[in-house]
Amino acid sequence: MTPNALIAKAVQRERNRVGMSLSALAAKADLAKSTLSQLEAGQANPSVETLWAIASALEIPFSFLFEVTTPEMTLIRADEGIKVSSDTSSASAVLLANCPPARRRDLYRMNLERGSVRAAEAHPEGTIEHVFVSSGSICAGPVGDTKELHVGDYFRYPGDVDHAYEAISETASFMLVMESPK
Repeated sequence: MTPNALIAKAVQRERNRVGMSLSALAAKADLAKSTLSQLEAGQANPSVETLWAIASALEIPFSFLFEVTTPEMTLIRADEGIKVSSDTSSASAVLLANCPPARRRDLYRMNLERGSVRAAEAHPEGTIEHVFVSSGSICAGPVGDTKELHVGDYFRYPGDVDHAYEAISETASFMLVMESPK
């Protein structure tokens, strides 16, 4: 994909994400509608100033106009992925899917050993966590209000408060999805 085609696709994606018409974006960015139309068609060679004006009008980071979306299919086998370990517990995580452009969602496969507590500080306001236990048993949730979870259990709770995960079986694995507002 050419740089102009990439930018065209990103501008259209971000404009549609916020539900803004071509005319509204052109007015807010102080651009001619025809300029924006040509840009979205991949027929323009926009200046840095034009791109900054568009990013500002859409209220997005400039870098969003150069992001490539991830492929539609991704397969990560159980023994694959980049493992990230905790400095303070035996918890480990494998990032399975990071947040695609215009979304705030990360997906992790987490592993814990009995007695190991992974304490997590509050994430940005509005963050929600989803936990699905795939093996073993854990206690998870906001500090002071954790719940005991077993294989197949799902738990959704606020992630914008201090929270924790603790294995109560010898080992435990669970999926963790973190959703954050933009």
